[in-house]
Amino acid sequence: MNSLNQIIVEGNVVRQAEKKYASSGLAICTFPIAVNRHYKTQEGQPTEEVSYFEIDTFSTLADKCALQCSKGRGVRVVGRLKQNRWKDTEGKNHSTVKIVAEHVEFKLQNKKSNECSMLQEAAYATQAEQAMEVTF
Repeated sequence: MNSLNQIIVEGNVVRQAEKKYASSGLAICTFPIAVNRHYKTQEGQPTEEVSYFEIDTFSTLADKCALQCSKGRGVRVVGRLKQNRWKDTEGKNHSTVKIVAEHVEFKLQNKKSNECSMLQEAAYATQAEQAMEVTF
């Protein structure tokens, strides 16, 4: 049986994207997004829950995100989850889960009508980039 690992999230960039380069020269851009969930409690009170996700992009998609992902910008990310595990100097195990983006769409604010629309200009990641192990 094939495993499925795909995620779609839509939210706002929390801080300016950071672009770095791996020792191989591959461009890597990382940025966090905040995703809001609105719901009502059992008592009927409206409530908001905010979740934060770290997004990693590679190659041409990293270049595009480094230019477009400014703080507050709305984005839709299609990608996969990746778990990183390591031991610290004291031997304690650590783990973090990130989203590796395969596609990113950028929201534009229409100043006249104050409506949001999606800009379909982001590049897609290639399968080779998705499979690549990144070392700094």
